Amino acid sequence: MPSYTAFVDVADRDVQNVQELASIWGEIRGEFTEHEAELVDSYAMLGSHDFLVIFEAPDRESAFKSALTLRRHGLEAETMEIIDTDEFAQLVDEV
Repeated sequence: MPSYTAFVDVADRDVQNVQELASIWGEIRGEFTEHEAELVDSYAMLGSHDFLVIFEAPDRESAFKSALTLRRHGLEAETMEIIDTDEFAQLVDEV
């Protein structure tokens, strides 16, 4: 299944406390499942983005729906498809 990553920012969401922000990940995980996607991992980040989200989706449509789920929760996300470096090395070897 293709993998995707999203750099997530909390810009538009009015967050009262850290617990409230942490609680939305369960909701997001459930909605990803509805789109046949799986939230693999999420990390809080220091720097220019607030979170890193890694998920898998069977196709581009499911990936788009999952990315829109983040937006629906008031999170801005830059989402992109990723490939394991071992798989990438095999592609390079074939060229």
